[in-house]
Formats: sequence, C-alpha cells, structure tokens
Amino acid sequence: MNDRTSMLAQPLQRPSAGRAAAYLGLFVLGALVGLAGALVQGGWFPWGLLLALLGEAGLLLGGARAADSRAGAVAPAAGWMVAVIFLTASRPEGDFVFAAGSGSYLFLLGGMAVAVICATLGSGRQPGGGPVRLGK
Repeated sequence: MNDRTSMLAQPLQRPSAGRAAAYLGLFVLGALVGLAGALVQGGWFPWGLLLALLGEAGLLLGGARAADSRAGAVAPAAGWMVAVIFLTASRPEGDFVFAAGSGSYLFLLGGMAVAVICATLGSGRQPGGGPVRLGK
C-alpha cells in the first residue's frame, strides 16, 4: 500500500514467532509481578502497595516500549490480571492471599487502572513516514 493509506485501513498481520515469544515472556512476567505485588502490598501496607503498583506500571510501560506497540503493555497486563484473579479465590482449607481490607481493594482496582492507563499510553500503529499530516 502507498504511504498515504491510513494505518486503520491496512489489514492486521499475525506477529512473527519472535514477537509472539516476547509477548508470552511479557505475559509470564506480568503474572510474576502480580504474584509479587499481592504479597508485598499486604506485607508493607502503605509503601508495599505503592511499590506493587509502580512495579506493574514499570513493567507495562517497559513492555510497550520494548515491543514498540500497545500489545507490549497488554500482554503483561493480562498476565497480571490472571495471576491476581487466581489469588483472589479462597481455598477449601480457608487460606487466602487477599484480606478484605482497603489495601487489597486498592491493589486490585489500582492495578486495573494502571493497566488501562499504560495500555493507552503505549505507542499504537503509527505510519513510518516523516512528521507530516496524513491528510495532505
């Protein structure tokens, strides 16, 4: 396609094997950050919560920058979400990771908000031309 065609009009392509492996690695890193954040936020309440959310934001923004796409932020966010959802379920023995306190809810809701913000800030599909307007 020529340079004047909008990126939205171009078809999506399947990612290469290396890029898919990178997304899988980011997914696993997101799950590990979610697990670590769940433990840290309860252990050191005010500062542990901040550390957990900053760690998640760093991973998401770093993934978006490394992959040069929003999918680089979405993959670890999905891993974080899966890990945290599994940790919210209580076991038959009565064990649980998240207590019913304000810190746990702030971690869950704040983590989701951080994921949305970082995925929005990630670079989208942009044309690779010069800094000119597309309509010209």
